[in-house]
Amino acid sequence: MSIHEHYMARALLLAERGLFTTDPNPRVGCVIVNNAEIVGEGWHQRAGEGHAEVNALSAAAEMAKGADAYVTLEPCSHFGRTPPCADALIKSGVKRVFVAMKDPNPLVAGNGINRLKNAGIDVTVGILEQQAKDLNPGFCKRMQSGRPYIRSKMAMSLDGRTAMASGESKWITSADARQDVQKMRARSSAILTGMGTVLADDPALTVRPEGEWYPEKQAIRQPLRVVVGSQNIPQTARLFGSDGEVVLATASKCSIDTKETILSLVEQNGHIDLSALMTELAKREINEVMVEAGSRLNGALLEAGLIDEMIIYMAPKIMGDSAKGLFHLPALKMMAQHIELTITDIRAVGKDWRITAIPEYMKAK
Repeated sequence: MSIHEHYMARALLLAERGLFTTDPNPRVGCVIVNNAEIVGEGWHQRAGEGHAEVNALSAAAEMAKGADAYVTLEPCSHFGRTPPCADALIKSGVKRVFVAMKDPNPLVAGNGINRLKNAGIDVTVGILEQQAKDLNPGFCKRMQSGRPYIRSKMAMSLDGRTAMASGESKWITSADARQDVQKMRARSSAILTGMGTVLADDPALTVRPEGEWYPEKQAIRQPLRVVVGSQNIPQTARLFGSDGEVVLATASKCSIDTKETILSLVEQNGHIDLSALMTELAKREINEVMVEAGSRLNGALLEAGLIDEMIIYMAPKIMGDSAKGLFHLPALKMMAQHIELTITDIRAVGKDWRITAIPEYMKAK
């Protein structure tokens, strides 16, 4: 690892501290180095508050003059909730700026870098670029494609079953796996489920952290809860028992005298247009969507080519061939129609196994 990668790796670790709190902004870290010594560190903690560069420059104070700055995302060049970070770096007197990745927004990409260069600052781009992209998959995808990153979480037995024929499914996985799911909820902008899951399980779909993984002194940011269905959500549903907005995505006419927000979408083949739903969620600045649904909605998302990543918790249990499977995919009738997956990670979580996989169709996009 080069010295520049060393400092950028530190900046990425700082950026990761905002994993659960920066939404809808990206997670960004910054390190200021003067004479081979770190003199300032910062990360973006919450939307509307100081960006990573500003926080690091504040910590460095006068030591920023003539220093090197390592930042995981191109410094912004426009006025948003806060002033441009590129201007703050220029004013501080830093000599060089090392950037992991350009801003993925094609309308602004390169503007911050050019502003720094025009001010006489030496700029290097691309150090640990992929690691920086991996930290913000939803922000990158929303900026580049106008859709959020969709991560489908599923729990299954060793023989690939998600619920008994009666619908009973509590609990397939262990308490360790369920707490691991809380971390994924906490990093998500929205949780997506179907009306069938709401009626059968009455889930709250909230972040309920246990242990020390959630940042101290930070109010829990509850994700948007989105339900796909053709009828109003029961007003006694646990979805309404906590902070955070609940949205009903429907192609049907529902009563407006309800607790949820109604998102009316077009119908496609007798069902809601899921692609249109994702576009609407992106307009709401939703970066990462976590799907916690049954086989029908998961099957429809997979058939539509919308799932970016699957997180499958596999429990050491056998549930039998009458139990329900992961995906409802009646169109698949021959081996040649199979959907290929690339497994990117397998690890133990308690007594269960967590499998991370990416559908092959994502590689063609």
